[in-house]
Amino acid sequence: MPAEPVAAVRPVRGPVLWALGVLPLVLLGGVLGLMLWSGPFDALRGEEYPPVEDLAFQRVELGPDGIVATVFNDGPDAVTIAQVQVDDAFWGFSAEPGTTLAHLGRTILTIPYPWVQGDTHVVRVVTSTGVTVDHEVAVAVETPRADARFFGIFALIGLYVGVIPVAIGLVWLPWVSRAGRKGLDFLLALTVGLLLFLLIEAGHDGLEAAALAPGSFQGVALFVFGALAAFIGLEMVGAWLRGRRASTGEPASRGWILAVMVATGIGLHNFGEGLAIGAAFSLGEASLGTVLIVGFTLHNTTEGLAIVAPLAHERVRLGQLVRLGLLGGGPTIVGAWIGGLVYSPIWSVLCLALGAGAIAQVIVQLSRQMVGTGSVARYVATPTVASGLFAGVAVMYVTGLIVG
Repeated sequence: MPAEPVAAVRPVRGPVLWALGVLPLVLLGGVLGLMLWSGPFDALRGEEYPPVEDLAFQRVELGPDGIVATVFNDGPDAVTIAQVQVDDAFWGFSAEPGTTLAHLGRTILTIPYPWVQGDTHVVRVVTSTGVTVDHEVAVAVETPRADARFFGIFALIGLYVGVIPVAIGLVWLPWVSRAGRKGLDFLLALTVGLLLFLLIEAGHDGLEAAALAPGSFQGVALFVFGALAAFIGLEMVGAWLRGRRASTGEPASRGWILAVMVATGIGLHNFGEGLAIGAAFSLGEASLGTVLIVGFTLHNTTEGLAIVAPLAHERVRLGQLVRLGLLGGGPTIVGAWIGGLVYSPIWSVLCLALGAGAIAQVIVQLSRQMVGTGSVARYVATPTVASGLFAGVAVMYVTGLIVG
């Protein structure tokens, strides 16, 4: 017996289609509203259970008016700040916009405490239920202010840490361009080794920052998806560059496109480094900031070599090198400005994620160019490539010891 024909579904377009798509969302909103109105959770929990309180310090600034602390409510229940202590002594304070914080709410506490330059101070917040949250200022240093001197100093730091070291690394181009086939294989493998180390470093720093971020922001998930977005985004940038050169009639220079992608990935990574330096000075960790400057300066010189390695057989003009240097090192200045002014753990996680994803994409592109259609295992097992990979990792490891 032949099967009965299935009736074709009539296509729906326009407002009706939108209404069908929105209907489940409206029903879900109604269910949530009913749950909140009827209050089943309050009935289950009862009055004998105290509220869940989870406060976190987001930022502590020191200035002529005392201590200014930004406090964030990471818990599900509203929290009221009742008292503030500094070094075990109660102090008066003002709160803007108020002392009661809803879920994901924040307030700015101004405490007229006469802090002492170079001393250690502990700020404690006491809630209305007696819960205490502490923040230690290890070395009291006045927080930088957004004036011409601030921007000038951090721009100079960014030049020393990012722009100048990367530019020095670009000077290796004449040496790279004279390398033979084996020399080029070694340099490309060295570049991949450098970038692999940066990828692991960015992943470690990103997950570490994610652990310090308020739990409500789901720092680990933010890091993973931020890295994925950068990976896909840089792939799209590479495709756009190849299409743009083809549309203008220029030969599609894979080496130049790879160099731009390497500089972009390194630039995003250096943005995170600038963020760390600016935040170190902003949070009163001046000695740490100085160590970071010296370490990153050595670290980033090798990044210039990574940028010019794909250009071994390309004709490169001075203006192009300048643009690559600014693309790779310039974001350090912007990162230092932002870290010194508006540092936030969430922005730190996101910036490190973008750097990690971009570097991963660059490693994939370089590996494709190196291996071509051959076997990856066989190519990596050659002495030239293997020694280049290990040399790149070793160089970054040794210079990274200073950053610590």
